[in-house]
Amino acid sequence: IAEDMGLIIDLGRWILRKACMECMKWPAGVSVAVNFSPQQFHQRDILSEVRYALEVSGLPAERLEIEITESSLLRNTQLTHDVLAQLHALGVRISLDDFGTGYSSLGYLRTAPFDKIKIDQSFVRGAAAPGNRNAAIIRAIVSLAETLGMETTAEGVEIQDEIDLVRDLGCSHIQGYVYGRGVPAADVMAQLGEA
Repeated sequence: IAEDMGLIIDLGRWILRKACMECMKWPAGVSVAVNFSPQQFHQRDILSEVRYALEVSGLPAERLEIEITESSLLRNTQLTHDVLAQLHALGVRISLDDFGTGYSSLGYLRTAPFDKIKIDQSFVRGAAAPGNRNAAIIRAIVSLAETLGMETTAEGVEIQDEIDLVRDLGCSHIQGYVYGRGVPAADVMAQLGEA
């Protein structure tokens, strides 16, 4: 709706600044991930906006992760790669969000400086069920990411069987909703360990 109404640039700018300021209140080892819409990512002053948000908040660049979708990569390829390279040079981490659901092209994985691939929840849901082929897709994505020196996040993980599966398949992080124990549902991201 914000994109259709022409509000996404201003809203995205506010979210970026607010996220950086909030992250400064968290422990030093905790980072924040901010989704960029394709319109926001392709605005002319996106680098200035990111620099400004970091400067105003005092947040070290390595604690900011910017998530872009595959559709963001379709427009103006050279400019897109230049912006990604400049963001990466700032020290900002870059994640490819919802991998596998858009216009999946392995070509940009060769040149774009991604730190992380986020495996879309459509591959995670039901992957633990016998006979489901999604586990093979997740395994292939994880193997590709590891070979390219990237981390992986499995999105939409909500049950223990899914946690166990994506851990066994080598995903480095999970993202999903946590329910119960007297707290409201919350979208969380966590690093997977050996235990």
